[in-house]
Amino acid sequence: MSTPIDDSGRVADATSNNFVYRALPRWLWPYAQLARWDRPIGWQLLMWPCFWSSALAANADGAPDGGFSLELKLAHLILFFFGAVAMRGAGCTYNDLVDHRIDLQVVRTRSRPLPSGRVSRLQAKVFMVLQALVGLVVLLQFNTFTIWLGFASLVIVAIYPFAKRFTDWPQFFLGLAFSWGALMGWAGVYGSLGWPVLWLYCAAILWTIGYDTIYAHQDKEDDALVGVRSTARLFGEHTKIWLSAIYGAALLFFIAAFMTAHAGVFAYLGLLVAAVMLAWQILVLDIDNPDQCLKLFKFNNRVGFIIFVGLAAALAHYNGNAL
Repeated sequence: MSTPIDDSGRVADATSNNFVYRALPRWLWPYAQLARWDRPIGWQLLMWPCFWSSALAANADGAPDGGFSLELKLAHLILFFFGAVAMRGAGCTYNDLVDHRIDLQVVRTRSRPLPSGRVSRLQAKVFMVLQALVGLVVLLQFNTFTIWLGFASLVIVAIYPFAKRFTDWPQFFLGLAFSWGALMGWAGVYGSLGWPVLWLYCAAILWTIGYDTIYAHQDKEDDALVGVRSTARLFGEHTKIWLSAIYGAALLFFIAAFMTAHAGVFAYLGLLVAAVMLAWQILVLDIDNPDQCLKLFKFNNRVGFIIFVGLAAALAHYNGNAL
């Protein structure tokens, strides 16, 4: 079976003008592709729940009788950024190692570094460990509770690549893993968990199931041939109905999180804008158009950003009034 890769050394499902191909030496390209540095949407979607959680904790911490430290929150956001990039890269490398044979059979993934033979499995494993060590350094900057909470996520991360083999809901397991940051931001402030962040975690899981269902529609034909299961295949022609229920439930959990954390009005305004953006995705979605599915999947980066901006604006408004 031929591999759809040309002499450029690029992969089939990433933009050719990414900084990876302009800034890095060519010998590093396969490793950047393993870590998906040429596809930043992954670490962005992993990062937003961390940012939401940190901002939600700041809203609760910034309430009357709370002690708000802007320097601490900014430091946490920086750490979450580097942690998201490192752990997303390590997770993708692990996923590629597990899915090596499957990726050989799927047109969109056949040109990735492992199936195309541009890196060996040993090289990929060493690179995965190096990225995980960067994530560990980031994690060790937090309190003890948050450190152990971070280690707990590895159980779900280890299971996720295999989920598509035994359930029609691998997107649920992705949601459990990708939304873990919704717990971390709050834990980084309080050294514990609480109802607001648990509701936020539920919201993030449902959001992840929704956007990754859209993403999975790109591969549904190949997935059917090789026996890979997904919510895209499960929902089929009823995807829009399922997405309406999933995104609708996510919004309810967001509201519960904001209410129990006593978030300000701007948090709800941001959520309202995000709700319109999610509804628009469902309205225009064409599950048989892979290019559009990819664009709508990436559009969720803006959704995550808007929710964070709303929480940040609510916090800024409260602290401005408190001066």
